[in-house]
Amino acid sequence: MSEDEIRNLDRRGPALVYVAIADDVARRIQAGELKSGDRVPGELEMTETYGVARMTVARAVRELRERGLVQTVRGKGTFVV
Repeated sequence: MSEDEIRNLDRRGPALVYVAIADDVARRIQAGELKSGDRVPGELEMTETYGVARMTVARAVRELRERGLVQTVRGKGTFVV
């Protein structure tokens, strides 16, 4: 996601912010930017990238897990399935 797209993340639009973040990561997976086995950026990195609270990023990661796109390994990180 480019810096302009991050700044333009619609925090008041119909999509919840965590859904918009999950959609962006899902798009990166579908585009091949993130491949099976790749580590997804950590929560702290994503809070800085998207300019949101850590809880929002945690909810986005949970959304990605619910979609079956990523798997979290405690102590290791979150990885593309």
